[in-house]
Amino acid sequence: MSQFEYPRPQLVRDNWISLNGKWRFCFDDEMRFKLPGDVAAWTHEIEVPFAPETKLSGIADTGFHRVCWYEREFTVMPTEGRTILHFGAVDYAARVWVNGQLVAEHEGGHTPFSADITSAMKADGQQLVTVYVEDDPADLAKPRGKQDWLLEPHSIWYPRTTGIWQTVWVEQVEKTFINKLKWTPIFETFEIGCEVFAGGEIRDDMFVEVKIWHGEHLLADDHYKLLGGEANRKIALSDPGIDDSRNELLWSPERPTLLDAEVTLRCGDRVVDRIRSYTALRSFAINRDRLMLNGRPYQLRLVLDQGYWPESFLTGPSDDHLKRDVELAKLMGFNGVRKHQKIEDPRYLYWADKLGLLVWEEMPSAYRFSPKAITRMVREWTEAIDRDYSHPCIIVWVAFNESWGVPNLTLTQAHRNAVEALYHLTRTLDATRPVIGNDGWEASATDILGIHDYDCDPEKVKARYEVSDPVRTLFDQRRPGGRILTLDGFPHRGQPIVLTEFGGIAYDTRGTPEEGTWGYSRSTTAEGFHNLYRGLLKVVNETFMFSGFCYTQFADTFQEANGLLNADRTPKLPFEVISAATRNAQLQPAKDEASGEGMDDNKERAGPT
Repeated sequence: MSQFEYPRPQLVRDNWISLNGKWRFCFDDEMRFKLPGDVAAWTHEIEVPFAPETKLSGIADTGFHRVCWYEREFTVMPTEGRTILHFGAVDYAARVWVNGQLVAEHEGGHTPFSADITSAMKADGQQLVTVYVEDDPADLAKPRGKQDWLLEPHSIWYPRTTGIWQTVWVEQVEKTFINKLKWTPIFETFEIGCEVFAGGEIRDDMFVEVKIWHGEHLLADDHYKLLGGEANRKIALSDPGIDDSRNELLWSPERPTLLDAEVTLRCGDRVVDRIRSYTALRSFAINRDRLMLNGRPYQLRLVLDQGYWPESFLTGPSDDHLKRDVELAKLMGFNGVRKHQKIEDPRYLYWADKLGLLVWEEMPSAYRFSPKAITRMVREWTEAIDRDYSHPCIIVWVAFNESWGVPNLTLTQAHRNAVEALYHLTRTLDATRPVIGNDGWEASATDILGIHDYDCDPEKVKARYEVSDPVRTLFDQRRPGGRILTLDGFPHRGQPIVLTEFGGIAYDTRGTPEEGTWGYSRSTTAEGFHNLYRGLLKVVNETFMFSGFCYTQFADTFQEANGLLNADRTPKLPFEVISAATRNAQLQPAKDEASGEGMDDNKERAGPT
């Protein structure tokens, strides 16, 4: 990735240096080395931030490797302030040394961590960073998402990602600096909640200034006293009153209005820190059995997105690739994605914010139940929510998927307790978004009932869900996927029902199925693929029971050939054909994917948003 793509898009400073690029690297399969000086030989050169399993790393070794080491020099002169070293994500457990001094330890493969390296720096500016990573490929008690524990990918699991897989960078700040920023849109009162957290040396005469713009129009210019290193205020925006004027300020996929922000930390008259950010005014809530965006009923059209690339796995090959994936989802007629078993790169979330794409964020699963596994999940899930809380594109948190990691929900109380605990923890950390405890089936504590059903016969799907008494017929008698939809003691209470996985039609554009590829069903011709996709989407679009759907899936991913796109993101059908079927509309050319114009039928269904 280019050094000009700032990796933390909602807390941006100008003074930073990317450490992406060439690093020395070696595997330590026998776990012989304990300290940086122990490394006997650097056997490889690796391109960070790509994992050693990937082609873009320059190594492409997909074997079992439990431990690896990284090292490189960088030039940064010490200042009177602080120097912070940041890691976007390192899978799974990392220790970091600078000039031989241990500066950080972190566990969790999908979330960021930082280290204040000021005291470890050399005066001449020549710094050395060394990273130890441990990632046991056989450990099923850690959150690993779709990473396979077998040597070769099988079924719905993919090659592993070991080590550094998101940007590494350094920035320099004053002795006191803005450490965290949290935005909370409050649609009902046209307010923006703003929480500023300072780090370093806190003084009594410090305060923050917050400015918010809509385009060139200054909406707010507020000053707050910093108390105990924090400032927490609600910023009132002028409510235009009339819908047309209100809509100019509201964020939605059809009109992704972002509000630019600048936050300044002052000590007396002196500027100590200044960062750029953005926020948005929007709400996503539940009203009985309907999902509501900005106070209006909104039908979700999501696509399941694994977030993998063949040449770089979990890491986007470039910022342009992340942006393009957002554009492609919109171009195919979807208004959102369910990021499946992955905490996505913040740069992807930035483009979803900017271009207007809803995102369901889902915790990567562990596959063995134990207190250790749950402790790990709680820690990493808490970090993920903290990192991504302020992104307007995120509308739903998903704690568990298909009972993975809690396989005995119908029999074991501890497994039920885990789902309920993660649900309530998530609702506690973020009271503004709906939460799904366990998506797919065997639901207990949940705000949305998600159903997974891969029956690819449109008539059977229609008969299953167009029923007069869904509580008795669907929840008591029929079991999509062979599993009960709700656990005993947790009957359907009128929550919105979303078909959160369906389809999965494999179609190989070369006309013959590639050996080893699969889908939940298969089509061998473009016409057959189109007819089957269009038939399924017509049913789910017209089934009143559903408040939305999520089609499987966005792109082919390794052995799964059930994408609407090939793995290289070329479409299997013309984009306008896919879009019309997705929206259950008459075929017409899709409009500009960046603006989203011409791609949505929610206005006809539910009024403006």
